[in-house]
Amino acid sequence: MGMKTVTFTKEEKKRRRQVEFQKNKPLYLLMSPYFVLFFVFTVLPVVTSILLSFSYFNMLELPTFAGWDNYRKLFFEDDVFMVAVKNTFMFAIITGPIGYFAAFLFAWLVNELKPKIRAFMTLVFYAPSISGGAYIIWKLMFSGDVYGYLNATLINWGIITEPIQWLQNPSYIPVIIIIVQLWMSLGVSFLAFVAGLQSVDRSLYEAGAVDGIRNRWQELWYITLPSMKPQLMFSAVIQITASLAIAEVAMQVAGFPSVENAGHTIVTHLIYHGTTKFELGYASAIATVLFIVMLGSNLLVQKFLRRVGT
Repeated sequence: MGMKTVTFTKEEKKRRRQVEFQKNKPLYLLMSPYFVLFFVFTVLPVVTSILLSFSYFNMLELPTFAGWDNYRKLFFEDDVFMVAVKNTFMFAIITGPIGYFAAFLFAWLVNELKPKIRAFMTLVFYAPSISGGAYIIWKLMFSGDVYGYLNATLINWGIITEPIQWLQNPSYIPVIIIIVQLWMSLGVSFLAFVAGLQSVDRSLYEAGAVDGIRNRWQELWYITLPSMKPQLMFSAVIQITASLAIAEVAMQVAGFPSVENAGHTIVTHLIYHGTTKFELGYASAIATVLFIVMLGSNLLVQKFLRRVGT
C-alpha cells in the first residue's frame, strides 16, 4: 500500500510556522547578535560594494550611475589589472594548496605529541601568522646590502661576490612573496586542523581495525578525514580567501608599488584605486570581481571535499 500524502491548508501551514518559531525562539535570540553583526559588517558592505561598482564615486561627490563602464575599463583598458590577475592566480595556485596541505600535515604531526609539547608546538607554528614584526625579519633576510642575512651567508660561503638586490629584481620578488606567504599560512587553518584531530572519536579507530583497516594511511582516509569534514571545509575557505587576497605580504616585502608590478595583486590594485586615487566606484568593481572569483573557487573546492572518504 502506498503512503498517503498529507496536505495542509495555508492557515495550517501558518499555524505550524508560528508553533515552530515559538519553540525555537530562545535559539533565535541567541543567534540574533551574530546575525546583526554578520549583516552589518559582511552582507551590507558586500551589497553596497556591488551597487557602487556600477557608479562613478570619488568620495567628494555623490555617486553617479556609470553602468558597466567600470567593468569595461577594468577588463579592456586596464593593463595593470591583467598583470595583477596573473600574479594573483600564480600566488593562489602555489600557496593555496601547499599551505592547506602543509597546515594539515603539521597539525597531524603535532597531534601525535604529548599534551604539553603539543601545546608548545602549536604556539610555535601559529605565532608567525599573528606576529607583526615578522616582515622585519624577512626584509633583513633579503636585504640588498652585504649585511642582509642571505647575502652575507652566500658571500661567506663564496657562492657570490657581490650582494644581490633581492627585493629590487622582478625575477626574485614573486618567489620571495610565495616563501613568506607560505611561512605565514600556518594560522587559523592549522588551529582548525589541530582541533579537528582532537575531536575525532578514538573508538572509531578500534572499530576500523576490526573492519580491516591495517595502516595509518587507511585510518587517515577512511576515518580521520571523514570525521573532520567541517574543519576541512572551514580551512579550505580560509586558505582560498587568504591565497586570493594576498596584499599585506606583497606590500610589506616588495613595496607598494612593487618593481615592475612584480608583486602587484588584485587586492593591491584595489587598494591603489580606492585609497590613492579615490576611485571608489572602480575599486568596488575590482572588489566585486574578486568576490565572484573567491565564491566560485570555494564552491568548487567544497564540492570536491564532500567526496573525501566516500
